Amino acid sequence: MPDAPYRDARLPARRRVEDLLARLTTDEKIALLHQHAPAVPRLGLAAHTTGTEALHGVSWLGPATSFPQAVGLGATWDRALLRRVGEAVATEVRAFHERPAAPGRARIGLNVWAPVVNPLRHPLWGRNEEGYAEDPLLTAELATAYTGGLRGDHPVHWRTAPTLKHFLGYNNETDRTTSSSDLPPRVLHEYELPCYRGPVEAGAVAAVMPSYNLVNGRPAHLTPYLKEELRQWKNGADLLVCSDAEAPSNLVAAQRWSADHAEAHAAALRAGVDSFTDHGTDSPVTTARLTEALRRGLITEAEIDAAVGRQLLMRINCGELDPELDPYAGTGQDVVGCEAHRRLARQAARQAVVLLRNEGGLLPLPADGTLAVLGPLGDDVLRDWYSGSLLHRTTLLDALRERLGADRVLYADGLDRIALRSAATGRYLSAAPDGTLAVSAGHVGGHEGFAVQDWGHGVTTLQAHDGRYLTKDGYGLLAATADHPDEWVVQETFRLERGEDGRVRVQHLGSGHWVALAAGSDALTTHATSREQAEPFTVRTVSAGAERAAALAAAAGTVVVVVGNDPHVNGRETEDRTDLALPPQQEEVLRAARAANPRTVLALVSSYPYAHERAAADVPAVLWTAHGGQEGGAALADVLLGDHNPSGRLPQTWYRADQPLPGLLDYDVITARSTYLYLDEEPLHPFGHGLSYTEFRYGALTAAVDGDHALAELTVANRGPRAGAEVVQLYGRAHDAPVATPLRRLVGFERIELAPGEERRVAFRVALTALGRFDPGHGRWTVDPGRYTLAAGASSADLRAAAELALTGPPVPPRPGLAGPIAARDFDEAAGVRLVERTRGGGEAVAGGGAAPARLGYRAVDFGDGATRAELTVARGAAGPAAVELHLAGAVTRIEVPGTGGRHAWTTVRADLAAPAKGVHELRIVLRGTLRLAEVAFG
Repeated sequence: MPDAPYRDARLPARRRVEDLLARLTTDEKIALLHQHAPAVPRLGLAAHTTGTEALHGVSWLGPATSFPQAVGLGATWDRALLRRVGEAVATEVRAFHERPAAPGRARIGLNVWAPVVNPLRHPLWGRNEEGYAEDPLLTAELATAYTGGLRGDHPVHWRTAPTLKHFLGYNNETDRTTSSSDLPPRVLHEYELPCYRGPVEAGAVAAVMPSYNLVNGRPAHLTPYLKEELRQWKNGADLLVCSDAEAPSNLVAAQRWSADHAEAHAAALRAGVDSFTDHGTDSPVTTARLTEALRRGLITEAEIDAAVGRQLLMRINCGELDPELDPYAGTGQDVVGCEAHRRLARQAARQAVVLLRNEGGLLPLPADGTLAVLGPLGDDVLRDWYSGSLLHRTTLLDALRERLGADRVLYADGLDRIALRSAATGRYLSAAPDGTLAVSAGHVGGHEGFAVQDWGHGVTTLQAHDGRYLTKDGYGLLAATADHPDEWVVQETFRLERGEDGRVRVQHLGSGHWVALAAGSDALTTHATSREQAEPFTVRTVSAGAERAAALAAAAGTVVVVVGNDPHVNGRETEDRTDLALPPQQEEVLRAARAANPRTVLALVSSYPYAHERAAADVPAVLWTAHGGQEGGAALADVLLGDHNPSGRLPQTWYRADQPLPGLLDYDVITARSTYLYLDEEPLHPFGHGLSYTEFRYGALTAAVDGDHALAELTVANRGPRAGAEVVQLYGRAHDAPVATPLRRLVGFERIELAPGEERRVAFRVALTALGRFDPGHGRWTVDPGRYTLAAGASSADLRAAAELALTGPPVPPRPGLAGPIAARDFDEAAGVRLVERTRGGGEAVAGGGAAPARLGYRAVDFGDGATRAELTVARGAAGPAAVELHLAGAVTRIEVPGTGGRHAWTTVRADLAAPAKGVHELRIVLRGTLRLAEVAFG
């Protein structure tokens, strides 16, 4: 149909979509709702797939340029760099897209699932490595830059179509499909939504992916915020919503929200989900469910059209119907891993390194003398679940030896070597050159020693003499054939459990089974289902890693101890960490090295923060970097040797070991006093911290109000001997707000590069709304009149120049108490309360339960000429007494709540107030017993 309107590139894209929708049959449209959409040959539509992973490089498709983990990119605080990285990744996606599709499959899709914009609220989150920062502004700014690079600069055609993940309130892997994240109105509008709103309104976002969890009692895939927030924003109306993998089925399976899958899929479509990522490539399962939903009247053809229309609009924007006009079409394969991208990856990895401590100027390392590198991460480059296949890898050891010479750089991994002797046969476990394992050796030689690495909490890996990891093959046999721990279910981790008899039984953690001798064989299997069936081993230490490390440290001029995590072990998608501690084995090596040589540097290579203050108490120099991708080792060497002046800054708070962390599921950062915004105590390392090899001086800060903005300026000078980059950070604080507001809040930042002796004027233009807060009483953003401080410095705790501002205007009026019901969820403060769904169809309420009462506070409520009665909308299905107390006007009104027949069976209870309320009062509500409260009205 060459003359059809949808083929006419001169027409607006929406007009072309309308024409396509009119030509598609109902069955064809429903088929397009699955992630793997079939071709429609009669209309020239090719098969299409959503979801190419591109978090910090192209993932899962083969070799591609690997950039630092997202949290490492966050540590650069560099918008321009993030945009360039986004451009490089999108260019390589385009190259993969140009490759011929496999038979019966679509070409690699241009809808990329990146970036992750969940703020790094909690350092124990297993997916900490995937986010940019703890702060919503920094997250939004870097995401805007990255999506801008992914999208490209062409006014019509998109290089790729970026997707923000994961909407909403998602910072826990523990029970992630069944837990509910409570987001009070202020936390929702001040902390969570800004991470998404910034990049969406910048116009570089094509799609959003909801999270697995529930939000305020409702599955995130059904949250009304998809329509009420996201699609109401500038550039948000056409956002495609892609479900996370298997999440539509979870509505019935794990979450038990819907009675059947047709109902669940209909609810998701009505809520705003447009693309169903479910059952892999088996799209007929999804299409059958949606077809049934249409037949039962659960969805309409118009709702299907709206969802398909958003998909078609994205495909048109990516040039599918106009390849001859698409400036990105025909991207050659030579861009994948090209030299320009390799240089960019090294630059990004360099800028991601954060210098945490440098006492006595130990760094950069001297140009002469010997250097000892200790720790297995010193000679390895680790991938994470969303890394691509590495085109090459440069370890820190490789880079240092290339620069300094192999004779000057000593190395020990610091791991114990053990031999395992079977109690049944008296023979030792041995690894053959092909990786075959057998309990066959009569004595301990080179093939009988296994390096054991304790990752903490009893999780270990074992490596044969050639460095390959012990793993379970497809038949359940153990073999030393794995290059690294990998795969969704890691098969290379074990627990060595010592019994009362002094012997060790080995549990394979991936299967949960135990290691035993194969019947009639000297091979080892993981078929034993209980500890009693496991083979007992006598463990003999062949060599002690800490002793070897200490000896090497004593012989060297300077020591670099490299510790950290494996991104597949103890903290990753599906698994949160349980504490901030370094693995004990790594601490032991660090202490041994420091005792042997005071010139010791600690290099932390990790996906998340560690509480390292005890192990590194007297270590003079400490650095941190996220896993840096293919160039991580070379970049770390550049910083250690002084070829690059460190400029990374922490994108999240590093807590001390003795600091209590909020609960993993406590998303109320205001009440919990968590994140740098509200933290009252001094952390180990503050948000924004990072040192340099040079010295930056800050001049006086001036600030003035200019219309609806604040203008702030200061001079920053490089007074040291080296060129360097400083990240000038501007924080704001309100002093006269009537509610708790951040102690410090990032409102601007600029990364500047200065030569020795150079100084530069740095100016910030800050919208006054950035100093404001969300007012639950009126459901709107507000800026309180009063005193404000703007402070500039090198971190959130190192503020070197400040200026005061006085903002005028009317104060926030009291909350109306008689104009209509007060929604219970719109509280100013609360304790012991859960936010829950009002009905399956919509709305929110609060719930109390348990022995302790739940408390709600509404700061200032205007009852005008007086209120004498109260009317509560309540629900409860639990047995036992329950009541609501209204603390108002110096009196307490207690209202008993009867059983209503269920949590969604709402009823109204009324009572006279114990004392009339006239004028403005604080309202406090106490929920006693198990019940739900939706609203309270006064009259």
